[in-house]
Amino acid sequence: MRFPFFKKKTKKQRYTVAFYNLENLFDPKRNSKILDKDYTPDGAKKWTVERYQRKLAKLAKTIVNIGEKDHPYPPALIGVAEAENNSVLTALLHTDPMDDLDYGFIHFDSPDERGIDTGLIYRKRFFKVLHSEPLVLLVDNPGGVRDTTRDILYVKGELNKELVHVFVNHWPSRRDGDVATEYKRVIAAKEIVLKIEQIRLEELDPNIIVMGDFNDDPSSKSLQDLKEGAALFNPMETLHIPDSQGSSVYGNKWNMFDQILVSNSFFNYEKNTHSFDSAAIYDDKSLKEKKGKYKGSPYRTFVSDRYMGGYSDHFPVYAMFTFNS
Repeated sequence: MRFPFFKKKTKKQRYTVAFYNLENLFDPKRNSKILDKDYTPDGAKKWTVERYQRKLAKLAKTIVNIGEKDHPYPPALIGVAEAENNSVLTALLHTDPMDDLDYGFIHFDSPDERGIDTGLIYRKRFFKVLHSEPLVLLVDNPGGVRDTTRDILYVKGELNKELVHVFVNHWPSRRDGDVATEYKRVIAAKEIVLKIEQIRLEELDPNIIVMGDFNDDPSSKSLQDLKEGAALFNPMETLHIPDSQGSSVYGNKWNMFDQILVSNSFFNYEKNTHSFDSAAIYDDKSLKEKKGKYKGSPYRTFVSDRYMGGYSDHFPVYAMFTFNS
């Protein structure tokens, strides 16, 4: 925390923008169009209404507290990944304590075979949606068969009446190996760069926020391509310490797959604009394993088919913005 001396006290209007991978937020109903059988009462994970409601309560409590050490008010924008459908997001927004904050959300069903999608949750008091659309991500597996992965969610809106372009991502996984699947995430980065180039042809110095679970670290080629190709700033680069700090853990190594990148336009301090302030991982002790070999890592809902009763296998990340009034 900074304590500037000899400075007149001023009232700062601050806003939190967050991203959270919800770890398979499925409802318990069977949907024959997607691979969700495991997340039903009779499925491998014994996903009951009680377990579902317990998870909703944990996620809702977490979301409203993201960034609480830097700002005592709930986030204005929250990008999410691994939400099954409109139903689960509606249920989340109607769960205490989110139900009293007048949140809305944007979501589109994607081609993902498991039915896990991205979404943008926003406080209607601060954010007005002007346009939204899914950007189809066309990538093929070896052999030319399409990888039915998640779309990229694009939302154009006004944050406190300032125009902002938001991209919410959940890039192709590393399931078949990080090197073997790298090209898919490089393609995803290129799609966003192309869209941002189009926006910049239509708008002078636009405000861009790109957030998501990128399944790559800040130093990976895909994120470097995105940062350089779209002229973005990535505050998450300094937060990643592979031996001890990140947003998720795999094989005793910390990853920083969850990131928020911003355009350089957020480094101006003109009246009625937002300025980037700081970024952090929200790794509150309630979200961590308390003991055992996984102590300190994210407190998960499941480990394979074993129910742990936790929150998510990812920590949320967030960025703080100051409104220059």
